[in-house]
Amino acid sequence: MKKWTLFSLTFSLLLLIYPEKNMAAENLQSMIDSMKEGAVLKLKNKTYEGNIIIDKSITIIGSNKTVIKGDGTGNVISIKAPNVHLSHLTVRHSSMSLDTAEEYAAIKIYSNENVVDHVTVRDSFHGIYISQGQYNTIRDNDIRGLGKGEIASQGNGLHVYYANNNLLENNRIEGTRDGMFFDYANNNRSFGNQISNTRYGLHYMYSDENTFENNTFTMNIGGAAIMNSNYLKLRNNQFIFNDGNQSFGLLLMQANDNYIEKNTFYMNQRGIYIDQSTRNLYLQNKIVQNQIGIELWGSSNKQTFSLNRITDNNLPAVTIGGKGEGNAWSKNNKGNDWGSAFPLTDLNQDGIGDFPVTYHSSLHQLLENQELTNLFLKSPAIAIYEKMNALLEHDDVMFSDSYPLVTKHPTIHPLLIGLGILSVLILFKGRHRLCIMFGRNGKKI
Repeated sequence: MKKWTLFSLTFSLLLLIYPEKNMAAENLQSMIDSMKEGAVLKLKNKTYEGNIIIDKSITIIGSNKTVIKGDGTGNVISIKAPNVHLSHLTVRHSSMSLDTAEEYAAIKIYSNENVVDHVTVRDSFHGIYISQGQYNTIRDNDIRGLGKGEIASQGNGLHVYYANNNLLENNRIEGTRDGMFFDYANNNRSFGNQISNTRYGLHYMYSDENTFENNTFTMNIGGAAIMNSNYLKLRNNQFIFNDGNQSFGLLLMQANDNYIEKNTFYMNQRGIYIDQSTRNLYLQNKIVQNQIGIELWGSSNKQTFSLNRITDNNLPAVTIGGKGEGNAWSKNNKGNDWGSAFPLTDLNQDGIGDFPVTYHSSLHQLLENQELTNLFLKSPAIAIYEKMNALLEHDDVMFSDSYPLVTKHPTIHPLLIGLGILSVLILFKGRHRLCIMFGRNGKKI
Protein backbone atom coordinates (compact mmCIF):
# COMPACT_ATOMS: atom_id res chain seq x y z
CA MET A 1 0.00 0.00 0.00
CA LYS A 2 2.85 2.35 0.87
CA LYS A 3 4.56 1.48 -2.41
CA TRP A 4 1.38 2.33 -4.39
CA THR A 5 1.04 5.63 -2.56
CA LEU A 6 4.68 6.48 -3.27
CA PHE A 7 4.25 5.55 -6.96
CA SER A 8 1.14 7.74 -7.29
CA LEU A 9 2.89 10.68 -5.69
CA THR A 10 5.93 10.31 -7.94
CA PHE A 11 3.76 10.03 -11.07
CA SER A 12 1.82 13.17 -10.12
CA LEU A 13 5.03 15.09 -9.62
CA LEU A 14 6.30 13.99 -13.03
CA LEU A 15 3.10 15.22 -14.65
CA LEU A 16 3.55 18.59 -13.01
CA ILE A 17 7.17 18.84 -14.11
CA TYR A 18 6.82 17.29 -17.62
CA PRO A 19 3.25 17.80 -18.86
CA GLU A 20 2.47 16.06 -22.12
CA LYS A 21 1.48 18.12 -25.14
CA ASN A 22 -1.98 16.62 -25.35
CA MET A 23 -2.42 17.37 -21.68
CA ALA A 24 -1.67 21.06 -22.32
CA ALA A 25 -4.27 21.14 -25.08
CA GLU A 26 -6.82 19.46 -22.83
CA ASN A 27 -6.05 21.91 -20.05
CA LEU A 28 -6.51 24.99 -22.27
CA GLN A 29 -9.80 23.77 -23.69
CA SER A 30 -10.97 22.66 -20.26
CA MET A 31 -10.07 26.06 -18.82
CA ILE A 32 -12.20 27.70 -21.50
CA ASP A 33 -15.04 25.26 -20.93
CA SER A 34 -15.01 25.91 -17.20
CA MET A 35 -15.16 29.70 -17.52
CA LYS A 36 -18.31 31.72 -17.04
CA GLU A 37 -19.71 34.19 -19.55
CA GLY A 38 -17.74 37.47 -19.49
CA ALA A 39 -14.76 35.98 -17.61
CA VAL A 40 -11.12 36.88 -18.32
CA LEU A 41 -8.42 34.23 -18.86
CA LYS A 42 -4.81 35.40 -18.61
CA LEU A 43 -2.32 33.03 -20.21
CA LYS A 44 1.32 32.59 -19.26
CA ASN A 45 4.52 32.89 -21.30
CA LYS A 46 4.40 29.36 -22.66
CA THR A 47 3.02 27.33 -25.55
CA TYR A 48 -0.53 26.04 -25.29
CA GLU A 49 -1.62 23.32 -27.66
CA GLY A 50 -4.65 23.83 -29.92
CA ASN A 51 -6.99 23.36 -31.55
CA ILE A 52 -9.53 25.18 -29.37
CA ILE A 53 -13.16 26.22 -29.74
CA ILE A 54 -14.51 29.29 -27.96
CA ASP A 55 -18.28 29.01 -27.59
CA LYS A 56 -18.91 31.61 -24.89
CA SER A 57 -18.29 35.34 -24.50
CA ILE A 58 -14.91 35.54 -22.77
CA THR A 59 -11.61 37.45 -22.95
CA ILE A 60 -8.27 35.70 -23.45
CA ILE A 61 -5.15 37.80 -22.89
CA GLY A 62 -1.62 36.54 -23.42
CA SER A 63 1.86 37.81 -22.62
CA ASN A 64 4.97 38.48 -24.66
CA LYS A 65 5.71 34.79 -25.32
CA THR A 66 2.25 33.25 -25.19
CA VAL A 67 1.77 30.84 -28.11
CA ILE A 68 -1.27 28.81 -29.10
CA LYS A 69 -0.07 26.13 -31.50
CA GLY A 70 -2.49 24.08 -33.56
CA ASP A 71 -2.10 20.43 -34.41
CA GLY A 72 -2.04 21.13 -38.16
CA THR A 73 -5.45 19.57 -38.84
CA GLY A 74 -7.92 22.48 -38.63
CA ASN A 75 -8.39 25.99 -37.29
CA VAL A 76 -6.13 26.80 -34.38
CA ILE A 77 -8.83 28.96 -32.76
CA SER A 78 -12.51 28.82 -33.73
CA ILE A 79 -14.69 31.60 -32.32
CA LYS A 80 -18.35 30.58 -32.33
CA ALA A 81 -19.73 32.90 -29.64
CA PRO A 82 -20.21 36.69 -29.84
CA ASN A 83 -18.29 39.24 -27.78
CA VAL A 84 -15.04 37.28 -27.59
CA HIS A 85 -11.81 39.24 -27.14
CA LEU A 86 -8.38 37.81 -28.04
CA SER A 87 -5.30 39.90 -27.32
CA HIS A 88 -1.47 39.62 -27.23
CA LEU A 89 -1.10 36.08 -28.54
CA THR A 90 0.97 34.26 -31.13
CA VAL A 91 -1.18 31.77 -33.07
CA ARG A 92 0.38 29.26 -35.42
CA HIS A 93 0.21 25.96 -37.29
CA SER A 94 -3.28 25.65 -38.77
CA SER A 95 -4.07 23.03 -41.39
CA MET A 96 -2.65 23.79 -44.84
CA SER A 97 -4.87 21.25 -46.57
CA LEU A 98 -6.50 22.14 -49.90
CA ASP A 99 -8.43 18.85 -50.13
CA THR A 100 -11.44 20.10 -48.20
CA ALA A 101 -14.21 22.64 -48.58
CA GLU A 102 -13.26 24.09 -45.20
CA GLU A 103 -11.05 27.19 -45.36
CA TYR A 104 -8.69 26.75 -42.44
CA ALA A 105 -7.16 29.66 -40.57
CA ALA A 106 -5.14 30.55 -37.52
CA ILE A 107 -8.26 32.30 -36.18
CA LYS A 108 -11.67 31.71 -37.70
CA ILE A 109 -14.62 33.82 -36.58
CA TYR A 110 -18.19 32.62 -37.10
CA SER A 111 -19.96 35.17 -34.89
CA ASN A 112 -20.51 38.88 -34.24
CA GLU A 113 -18.97 41.72 -32.22
CA ASN A 114 -15.63 40.07 -31.47
CA VAL A 115 -12.27 41.80 -31.07
CA VAL A 116 -8.89 40.38 -32.14
CA ASP A 117 -5.95 42.69 -31.47
CA HIS A 118 -2.17 42.49 -31.08
CA VAL A 119 -2.09 38.92 -32.35
CA THR A 120 0.84 37.48 -34.34
CA VAL A 121 -0.02 34.84 -36.93
CA ARG A 122 2.51 32.45 -38.45
CA ASP A 123 2.59 29.09 -40.26
CA SER A 124 -1.11 29.05 -41.17
CA PHE A 125 -3.21 28.86 -44.32
CA HIS A 126 -5.43 31.92 -43.83
CA GLY A 127 -4.46 34.37 -41.12
CA ILE A 128 -7.75 35.67 -39.68
CA TYR A 129 -10.96 34.57 -41.40
CA ILE A 130 -14.38 36.12 -40.76
CA SER A 131 -17.17 33.83 -41.98
CA GLN A 132 -20.63 35.41 -41.96
CA GLY A 133 -19.75 37.53 -38.93
CA GLN A 134 -20.67 41.19 -38.37
CA TYR A 135 -19.35 44.11 -36.34
CA ASN A 136 -16.03 42.43 -35.59
CA THR A 137 -12.87 44.47 -34.97
CA ILE A 138 -9.52 43.16 -36.27
CA ARG A 139 -6.83 45.57 -35.13
CA ASP A 140 -3.02 45.85 -34.76
CA ASN A 141 -2.26 42.28 -35.81
CA ASP A 142 0.89 40.98 -37.53
CA ILE A 143 0.24 38.30 -40.15
CA ARG A 144 2.98 36.67 -42.20
CA GLY A 145 2.48 34.01 -44.86
CA LEU A 146 4.90 31.63 -46.49
CA GLY A 147 6.58 34.45 -48.34
CA LYS A 148 8.43 32.88 -51.24
CA GLY A 149 6.25 29.77 -51.24
CA GLU A 150 3.80 29.08 -54.06
CA ILE A 151 0.86 31.49 -54.02
CA ALA A 152 -1.68 28.69 -54.59
CA SER A 153 -0.44 26.79 -51.54
CA GLN A 154 -1.29 29.52 -49.05
CA GLY A 155 -4.29 31.58 -48.06
CA ASN A 156 -5.00 35.24 -47.43
CA GLY A 157 -3.92 37.46 -44.58
CA LEU A 158 -7.42 38.71 -43.73
CA HIS A 159 -10.32 36.89 -45.39
CA VAL A 160 -13.85 38.33 -45.13
CA TYR A 161 -16.58 36.04 -46.46
CA TYR A 162 -20.28 36.95 -46.50
CA ALA A 163 -19.47 39.27 -43.60
CA ASN A 164 -20.62 42.88 -43.25
CA ASN A 165 -19.92 45.93 -41.09
CA ASN A 166 -16.51 44.81 -39.83
CA LEU A 167 -13.55 47.06 -38.95
CA LEU A 168 -10.02 46.06 -40.05
CA GLU A 169 -7.46 48.54 -38.77
CA ASN A 170 -3.67 48.95 -38.51
CA ASN A 171 -2.83 45.35 -39.43
CA ARG A 172 0.53 44.37 -40.96
CA ILE A 173 0.36 41.66 -43.60
CA GLU A 174 3.23 40.18 -45.61
CA GLY A 175 3.87 37.20 -47.86
CA THR A 176 0.29 35.87 -48.13
CA ARG A 177 -1.72 35.09 -51.27
CA ASP A 178 -3.89 38.23 -51.04
CA GLY A 179 -3.37 40.63 -48.20
CA MET A 180 -7.06 41.38 -47.63
CA PHE A 181 -9.75 39.47 -49.51
CA PHE A 182 -13.43 40.46 -49.44
CA ASP A 183 -15.96 38.03 -50.93
CA TYR A 184 -19.65 39.01 -50.87
CA ALA A 185 -18.78 41.36 -48.01
CA ASN A 186 -20.43 44.78 -47.75
CA ASN A 187 -20.08 47.92 -45.63
CA ASN A 188 -16.72 46.96 -44.16
CA ARG A 189 -14.15 49.59 -43.18
CA SER A 190 -10.37 49.24 -43.55
CA PHE A 191 -7.98 51.86 -42.18
CA GLY A 192 -4.20 52.09 -41.84
CA ASN A 193 -3.26 48.57 -42.94
CA GLN A 194 0.23 47.89 -44.36
CA ILE A 195 0.46 45.15 -46.96
CA SER A 196 3.52 43.94 -48.89
CA ASN A 197 4.87 41.01 -50.92
CA THR A 198 1.49 39.48 -51.78
CA ARG A 199 -0.33 38.69 -55.01
CA TYR A 200 -2.98 41.42 -54.55
CA GLY A 201 -2.67 43.62 -51.51
CA LEU A 202 -6.44 44.18 -51.57
CA HIS A 203 -8.94 42.05 -53.46
CA TYR A 204 -12.67 42.80 -53.62
CA MET A 205 -15.08 40.32 -55.25
CA TYR A 206 -18.83 41.03 -55.30
CA SER A 207 -18.41 43.37 -52.34
CA ASP A 208 -20.17 46.74 -52.28
CA GLU A 209 -20.13 49.97 -50.27
CA ASN A 210 -16.85 49.30 -48.49
CA THR A 211 -14.53 52.08 -47.27
CA PHE A 212 -10.77 51.79 -47.63
CA GLU A 213 -8.60 54.64 -46.29
CA ASN A 214 -4.97 55.37 -45.36
CA ASN A 215 -3.64 51.93 -46.30
CA THR A 216 -0.21 51.26 -47.83
CA PHE A 217 0.61 48.70 -50.54
CA THR A 218 4.22 48.03 -51.51
CA MET A 219 6.06 45.35 -53.50
CA ASN A 220 2.92 43.40 -54.46
CA ILE A 221 2.12 41.92 -57.85
CA GLY A 222 -0.96 44.12 -57.76
CA GLY A 223 -1.83 46.79 -55.22
CA ALA A 224 -5.62 46.56 -55.20
CA ALA A 225 -7.91 44.53 -57.48
CA ILE A 226 -11.54 45.72 -57.48
CA MET A 227 -13.69 43.15 -59.32
CA ASN A 228 -17.47 43.06 -59.64
CA SER A 229 -17.73 45.51 -56.76
CA ASN A 230 -19.55 48.84 -56.62
CA TYR A 231 -19.92 52.00 -54.54
CA LEU A 232 -16.53 51.68 -52.86
CA LYS A 233 -14.66 54.63 -51.34
CA LEU A 234 -10.86 54.53 -51.67
CA ARG A 235 -9.18 57.54 -50.07
CA ASN A 236 -5.63 58.48 -49.09
CA ASN A 237 -4.10 55.10 -49.87
CA GLN A 238 -0.51 54.59 -51.03
CA PHE A 239 0.12 52.24 -53.99
CA ILE A 240 3.90 52.18 -54.27
CA PHE A 241 6.28 50.06 -56.36
CA ASN A 242 3.88 47.28 -57.33
CA ASP A 243 6.04 46.41 -60.29
CA GLY A 244 6.41 43.62 -62.84
CA ASN A 245 4.91 42.56 -66.14
CA GLN A 246 1.15 43.26 -66.04
CA SER A 247 1.38 44.67 -62.50
CA PHE A 248 -0.68 47.64 -61.33
CA GLY A 249 -1.37 49.96 -58.46
CA LEU A 250 -5.16 49.75 -58.80
CA LEU A 251 -7.21 47.52 -61.09
CA LEU A 252 -10.93 48.01 -61.71
CA MET A 253 -12.66 45.15 -63.51
CA GLN A 254 -16.45 45.29 -63.88
CA ALA A 255 -16.43 47.83 -61.07
CA ASN A 256 -18.96 50.65 -61.12
CA ASP A 257 -19.79 53.88 -59.25
CA ASN A 258 -16.62 53.87 -57.16
CA TYR A 259 -15.08 56.98 -55.59
CA ILE A 260 -11.27 57.16 -55.77
CA GLU A 261 -9.80 60.23 -54.11
CA LYS A 262 -6.41 61.52 -52.90
CA ASN A 263 -4.55 58.25 -53.44
CA THR A 264 -0.91 58.03 -54.48
CA PHE A 265 0.17 55.75 -57.33
CA TYR A 266 3.95 55.83 -57.48
CA MET A 267 6.43 53.70 -59.46
CA ASN A 268 3.99 50.97 -60.50
CA GLN A 269 4.04 49.17 -63.82
CA ARG A 270 0.60 50.70 -64.37
CA GLY A 271 -0.80 53.23 -61.96
CA ILE A 272 -4.50 52.59 -62.67
CA TYR A 273 -5.87 49.83 -64.95
CA ILE A 274 -9.56 50.12 -65.93
CA ASP A 275 -11.55 47.49 -67.85
CA GLN A 276 -15.31 46.89 -68.27
CA SER A 277 -16.14 49.51 -65.67
CA THR A 278 -18.61 52.40 -65.57
CA ARG A 279 -19.14 55.70 -63.75
CA ASN A 280 -16.02 55.75 -61.59
CA LEU A 281 -14.78 59.11 -60.30
CA TYR A 282 -11.05 59.89 -59.80
CA LEU A 283 -10.32 63.07 -57.85
CA GLN A 284 -7.08 64.62 -56.56
CA ASN A 285 -4.95 61.50 -56.98
CA LYS A 286 -1.19 61.59 -57.51
CA ILE A 287 -0.22 59.34 -60.41
CA VAL A 288 3.53 59.81 -60.63
CA GLN A 289 6.53 57.97 -62.15
CA ASN A 290 4.67 54.88 -63.29
CA GLN A 291 5.46 53.20 -66.58
CA ILE A 292 1.84 53.81 -67.63
CA GLY A 293 -0.10 56.33 -65.60
CA ILE A 294 -3.61 55.24 -66.63
CA GLU A 295 -4.50 52.30 -68.89
CA LEU A 296 -8.12 52.71 -69.96
CA TRP A 297 -9.77 50.01 -72.06
CA GLY A 298 -12.51 50.81 -74.54
CA SER A 299 -14.92 48.56 -72.63
CA SER A 300 -15.06 51.18 -69.87
CA ASN A 301 -17.48 54.09 -70.02
CA LYS A 302 -18.17 57.32 -68.12
CA GLN A 303 -14.89 57.47 -66.25
CA THR A 304 -14.25 60.97 -64.89
CA PHE A 305 -10.81 62.36 -64.02
CA SER A 306 -10.44 65.74 -62.32
CA LEU A 307 -7.84 67.56 -60.20
CA ASN A 308 -5.39 64.66 -60.48
CA ARG A 309 -1.64 65.13 -60.77
CA ILE A 310 -0.53 62.84 -63.62
CA THR A 311 3.15 63.54 -64.15
CA ASP A 312 6.51 61.97 -64.97
CA ASN A 313 5.04 58.68 -66.20
CA ASN A 314 6.61 57.00 -69.25
CA LEU A 315 3.12 57.14 -70.78
CA PRO A 316 0.65 59.46 -69.05
CA ALA A 317 -2.48 57.65 -70.26
CA VAL A 318 -3.39 55.21 -73.02
CA THR A 319 -6.75 54.04 -74.30
CA ILE A 320 -6.80 50.50 -75.65
CA GLY A 321 -9.37 48.46 -77.57
CA GLY A 322 -11.31 51.41 -78.89
CA LYS A 323 -12.86 54.51 -77.35
CA GLY A 324 -15.25 54.18 -74.43
CA GLU A 325 -18.32 56.37 -74.30
CA GLY A 326 -18.59 59.39 -72.08
CA ASN A 327 -15.11 59.27 -70.55
CA ALA A 328 -14.14 62.75 -69.33
CA TRP A 329 -10.81 64.27 -68.37
CA SER A 330 -12.36 67.15 -66.45
CA LYS A 331 -15.29 67.92 -64.13
CA ASN A 332 -16.87 71.32 -63.54
CA ASN A 333 -14.26 72.88 -65.84
CA LYS A 334 -11.40 71.46 -63.76
CA GLY A 335 -9.01 69.15 -65.57
CA ASN A 336 -5.74 67.58 -64.43
CA ASP A 337 -2.13 68.61 -63.86
CA TRP A 338 -0.05 66.90 -66.57
CA GLY A 339 3.30 68.33 -65.50
CA SER A 340 6.14 69.83 -67.47
CA ALA A 341 5.70 67.41 -70.40
CA PHE A 342 2.74 69.56 -71.48
CA PRO A 343 3.78 73.25 -71.22
CA LEU A 344 0.84 75.59 -70.75
CA THR A 345 0.13 79.29 -70.83
CA ASP A 346 -2.31 80.91 -68.42
CA LEU A 347 -2.73 84.50 -69.50
CA ASN A 348 -5.73 85.22 -67.29
CA GLN A 349 -4.09 83.53 -64.25
CA ASP A 350 -7.13 81.39 -63.43
CA GLY A 351 -5.07 78.20 -62.97
CA ILE A 352 -6.48 76.67 -66.19
CA GLY A 353 -4.40 76.38 -69.34
CA ASP A 354 -5.37 78.59 -72.25
CA PHE A 355 -5.43 75.62 -74.61
CA PRO A 356 -6.43 71.94 -74.22
CA VAL A 357 -3.86 69.22 -73.60
CA THR A 358 -4.10 66.53 -76.25
CA TYR A 359 -1.91 63.43 -76.17
CA HIS A 360 -1.20 61.30 -79.23
CA SER A 361 0.31 57.83 -79.15
CA SER A 362 0.64 54.72 -81.28
CA LEU A 363 1.66 52.38 -78.47
CA HIS A 364 -1.89 51.31 -77.73
CA GLN A 365 -1.74 48.95 -80.70
CA LEU A 366 1.41 47.26 -79.40
CA LEU A 367 0.06 47.07 -75.85
CA GLU A 368 -3.16 45.49 -77.08
CA ASN A 369 -1.56 42.95 -79.40
CA GLN A 370 1.69 42.13 -77.63
CA GLU A 371 1.91 41.90 -73.84
CA LEU A 372 5.71 41.88 -73.95
CA THR A 373 5.57 45.56 -74.91
CA ASN A 374 5.22 46.31 -71.20
CA LEU A 375 8.77 45.07 -70.68
CA PHE A 376 10.19 47.77 -72.94
CA LEU A 377 8.33 50.87 -71.82
CA LYS A 378 11.49 52.24 -70.18
CA SER A 379 13.55 51.74 -73.33
CA PRO A 380 14.67 54.79 -75.39
CA ALA A 381 13.43 52.88 -78.43
CA ILE A 382 9.86 53.56 -77.33
CA ALA A 383 10.33 57.32 -77.71
CA ILE A 384 11.85 56.82 -81.17
CA TYR A 385 8.92 54.56 -82.13
CA GLU A 386 6.45 57.21 -81.00
CA LYS A 387 8.18 60.00 -82.94
CA MET A 388 8.31 57.94 -86.13
CA ASN A 389 4.61 57.16 -85.96
CA ALA A 390 3.80 60.81 -85.20
CA LEU A 391 5.67 61.87 -88.37
CA LEU A 392 3.80 59.23 -90.37
CA GLU A 393 0.49 60.27 -88.73
CA HIS A 394 -0.12 56.74 -87.52
CA ASP A 395 -0.82 57.76 -83.93
CA ASP A 396 -4.20 58.28 -82.26
CA VAL A 397 -5.53 60.65 -79.62
CA MET A 398 -5.29 58.99 -76.19
CA PHE A 399 -6.96 61.79 -74.26
CA SER A 400 -7.88 65.44 -74.55
CA ASP A 401 -8.16 67.57 -71.42
CA SER A 402 -10.01 70.79 -72.23
CA TYR A 403 -9.31 72.38 -68.86
CA PRO A 404 -5.76 71.32 -67.92
CA LEU A 405 -4.42 72.61 -64.63
CA VAL A 406 -1.37 74.81 -64.74
CA THR A 407 1.43 73.23 -62.73
CA LYS A 408 1.90 75.18 -59.54
CA HIS A 409 5.52 76.03 -58.94
CA PRO A 410 6.48 76.14 -55.29
CA THR A 411 6.16 79.65 -53.89
CA ILE A 412 9.02 81.20 -51.94
CA HIS A 413 8.16 82.79 -48.64
CA PRO A 414 8.99 86.55 -48.49
CA LEU A 415 11.17 85.93 -45.43
CA LEU A 416 13.31 83.50 -47.44
CA ILE A 417 13.62 86.06 -50.21
CA GLY A 418 14.76 88.64 -47.68
CA LEU A 419 17.32 86.26 -46.21
CA GLY A 420 18.60 85.49 -49.68
CA ILE A 421 19.08 89.18 -50.50
CA LEU A 422 20.79 89.74 -47.17
CA SER A 423 23.17 86.82 -47.82
CA VAL A 424 24.10 88.24 -51.23
CA LEU A 425 24.78 91.66 -49.74
CA ILE A 426 26.96 90.18 -47.02
CA LEU A 427 28.95 88.16 -49.55
CA PHE A 428 29.30 91.15 -51.84
CA LYS A 429 30.40 93.39 -48.99
CA GLY A 430 32.90 90.78 -47.82
CA ARG A 431 34.28 90.40 -51.32
CA HIS A 432 34.61 94.17 -51.72
CA ARG A 433 36.52 94.37 -48.44
CA LEU A 434 38.91 91.63 -49.60
CA CYS A 435 39.56 93.52 -52.82
CA ILE A 436 40.47 96.63 -50.86
CA MET A 437 42.78 94.77 -48.49
CA PHE A 438 44.55 92.49 -50.95
CA GLY A 439 43.79 93.80 -54.41
CA ARG A 440 42.45 91.82 -57.31
CA ASN A 441 45.79 90.13 -57.88
CA GLY A 442 46.02 89.07 -54.24
CA LYS A 443 48.63 91.59 -53.25
CA LYS A 444 48.02 93.65 -50.16
CA ILE A 445 47.20 97.27 -50.83
